[in-house]
Amino acid sequence: MKTKTLNDLAKTIRSKNAGTDKITFDIIFREKENYELVKNSGVINKKLIGQIYGIEEKEICDFVEYDPAYAIKFTIYRKKPSGSAGETDIFGCQQYPPLLDIEIPVE
Repeated sequence: MKTKTLNDLAKTIRSKNAGTDKITFDIIFREKENYELVKNSGVINKKLIGQIYGIEEKEICDFVEYDPAYAIKFTIYRKKPSGSAGETDIFGCQQYPPLLDIEIPVE
């Protein structure tokens, strides 16, 4: 089966702070066709996100496929509050790289 990485298909993949206790992720596509391909593949889902980030599905507080913006968005609870002792990414902007290499079937 032929695949492409999410990084090859999406225009933007990012993470950012979503308050003291959350980090939000955006996967945004330039083309409707790429968005629909990824969305319809079912590869990006709560189960996979949980596996990637080592969390239970209940720790994913939002998961949205937002058709008008060709975007998949999800938010997870932080293990430690932003800025607390031992917390390593106050802005949450370094959490997206594990998403880049997700393989999406294209045929």
